[in-house]
Amino acid sequence: MNIKSILKKKLVKTKIEKITMPCLIGNLLNGRNALITGGSSGIGFAIAESFLKNGANVIISSREISKLETAKKLLIDKCQCTEDRIELLVLDITCIEKMQKDLRNFLETKTVDIFVNNAGVNGGDLFPNTLEKDYDKVLDTNLKGTYFISQEIAQYMINKKIQGNILNITSSSALRPGISPYIISKWGERSLTLGLAKKYLSYGIIVNGLAPGPTSTPMMNMQDEKDLYLEYTPSKRYAAPEEMGNLATILVSDMGRMIVGDTIYATGGAGLITYDDTTY
Repeated sequence: MNIKSILKKKLVKTKIEKITMPCLIGNLLNGRNALITGGSSGIGFAIAESFLKNGANVIISSREISKLETAKKLLIDKCQCTEDRIELLVLDITCIEKMQKDLRNFLETKTVDIFVNNAGVNGGDLFPNTLEKDYDKVLDTNLKGTYFISQEIAQYMINKKIQGNILNITSSSALRPGISPYIISKWGERSLTLGLAKKYLSYGIIVNGLAPGPTSTPMMNMQDEKDLYLEYTPSKRYAAPEEMGNLATILVSDMGRMIVGDTIYATGGAGLITYDDTTY
């Protein structure tokens, strides 16, 4: 769902200051190694931060090396960790053959036991005004790319006999009646989460989803990061990326081993207790 084009309600100018949301710090992921797509900003960056602060080593991937390098410097500063705990991987999940080759080469000498499917894009008008190019852009990343990189990671874990975790970052849009490319893509991710969980549980691979509602990230084109007010959601605010990072850490830790094929909805009620935030 392209929230900026869908939601036309006039916002009441009541300011909600940015929440001081502590990043979960502990030993939940000691010795673990995580690959996070879309890890250079937003929710992916917050997940990487939380993982690092809980003892994991991280590989963050993106299409642009400059963004990855900037993100690495920020993570080192925020987490007070050594440089060797963060690796960078340039990867475009929409170019399937190249992605497969690059990922296989990278993983030849690596151990990854946590994979976070976070890369995603927004865009496209509502039906019946959707353009084919916008549909393809969203579906190629959010669903096709996610599908094929998941296939690579699952097979890698099986071949290496790794009993790990796959976490798909979906959306509150996975609950909404489908009328945009984004909503359709998130329904697909939700279904994929269930399918992967069923197929790979017997190998000791735990698959779940985490579905944020509107979150204070670059994808939402936040104008003022200090103001989290959002009139059209039941909670009246954006989520903080750190909230998603904390939940992701719990889901891939040993605390979450009995959560299988589920999606945890952290939407502030959007999509769960109301559809009033979307125009049909």
